[in-house]
Amino acid sequence: MLTHPSTVLTLRRHHLFSQLPENVFEDVCHLATLKHLSCHSTLMHQGDPAKRFFLLVSGQIKLYRLTDEGQENLVEVIQPGQTFAEALLFSQARRYPVSATALKDSTLVSIEGSHYRAALEDQPKVCLAILASMSVHLHLRLRDIDMLTQVSAGRRVTSFLLQERDPLTGQIVLQVSKRLVASKLGMQPETFSRILRRLLESGLIAMERRTISLLVDEQQLAAFQ
Repeated sequence: MLTHPSTVLTLRRHHLFSQLPENVFEDVCHLATLKHLSCHSTLMHQGDPAKRFFLLVSGQIKLYRLTDEGQENLVEVIQPGQTFAEALLFSQARRYPVSATALKDSTLVSIEGSHYRAALEDQPKVCLAILASMSVHLHLRLRDIDMLTQVSAGRRVTSFLLQERDPLTGQIVLQVSKRLVASKLGMQPETFSRILRRLLESGLIAMERRTISLLVDEQQLAAFQ
């Protein structure tokens, strides 16, 4: 049962819970649990029975899939305030399609899926909010597929930089290691580092630790091969 006021408030503010009637929300909190993961601990494995979904309160969680050869392919990095695995509430899937591991010490709210699904039966506004959330995730996955089908590794990297840049500052702050970014882009870490070095030497970007600044406009960066 959730009792910590700040955690309950974080849950209440999320769009999956903000429009629930108070009595329904209290029922959800009563059955929800708080889970703590140390860095590198695994929350769930690909193929585990999918019974719960999660909201990240603090820390960082990576979602990834393993190929038949044992290679790890990054799907998404979850940041505080985000939920994950909620799409399974309305699918026929009975098992998690991804594994989830903590990149930092993390705290999560774990919600029992069948109970939450039952609570939605008379909540059309919440159902619409969930559909909107799923639509956003689908758009992001399609964007990732488009990126991975770029012919060259260089084009994949420049597409990633353009998609992740802050529109006000033109900067990209890498929230995860270069190794994980490389995995998301379908390349080896050495390849990713080499392309960044070429961009740096060409005067197209500047780098300071995990902050990348774009020094040219979109057309010039997109022309990089």
